Amino acid sequence: MTTTGADLLDLAFHAIMTRMVQTGRAPISTELAATLGLDPGKARAVFSDLMATGYPGWLDEDGDIATLCPFSNRPNQYKISVEGEQKWFGQ
Repeated sequence: MTTTGADLLDLAFHAIMTRMVQTGRAPISTELAATLGLDPGKARAVFSDLMATGYPGWLDEDGDIATLCPFSNRPNQYKISVEGEQKWFGQ
């Protein structure tokens, strides 16, 4: 059961994907909290609630994003390059 409203989930998803595109990695909960003006505990709940929607993604052992389709926050064999720059990994 999610406790996060749909608008906040949308904002969080956008912030996460924007960060992944820009840097090649997802924000941790404290970074998401700062971006969205939340306390870190609420940001961690947002991560959990986002995964509870059924969107393909997984959290790591610390409760931070491991993967969020189509990106992986962890290096793997599925390297993604854009215009010769490789900083992303696929899920």
